[in-house]
Amino acid sequence: MFGNNSKFQKMKKQSNIVKNSELLKNLSVTERYELLQLCHRRTYKSGEYVYYRNDPGSGLYFIEEGKIQLQVEGISISQNSEETDSEPYSITVESPQEIGLVSIGYETKRLSSAQCLSDCTLLGFFTPDFETLKKRNPQTAVKFLEASSNRIMKQLDLSMQKIIELSDMKTAFQIQFETQYKHSTEMDKTID
Repeated sequence: MFGNNSKFQKMKKQSNIVKNSELLKNLSVTERYELLQLCHRRTYKSGEYVYYRNDPGSGLYFIEEGKIQLQVEGISISQNSEETDSEPYSITVESPQEIGLVSIGYETKRLSSAQCLSDCTLLGFFTPDFETLKKRNPQTAVKFLEASSNRIMKQLDLSMQKIIELSDMKTAFQIQFETQYKHSTEMDKTID
């Protein structure tokens, strides 16, 4: 009936992202498909890494099929600024979720490693793809960037609340402000 069954299966899996992606929910169905058409399909075997902690962030990946474990090695910083071993942390994500969101629009290093727990199919949306989207349909690009920024700000807010819970308000805001203003000062120096 559909001619090529594998194309139909790809469309069916992609429609799961289109219908259920929390990140894309403020985009129309047409805008979601437009964005996903710019993505690059990548397949990974179970056990392979998509990226490693501290790699340059070049884009995000929508999980079309499979499960991925985001993991941070067991390293913490003691009060005297020395690295010490601690328990590693990991979380499992799967379709229609995405990984690597912070890297769109920002030059950042990966905070975690991403390892496939099963064979995976991912749709990579990279910085050049975002640039293409901005040229082809600036309104969709703005809506996508707003959705990304809202998600990142929510993560920041939840992180701040957790820091307050684990320490105190002063420590939480000290971390936030020192990071913000130290980073701004360093950026200003590189521009000069």
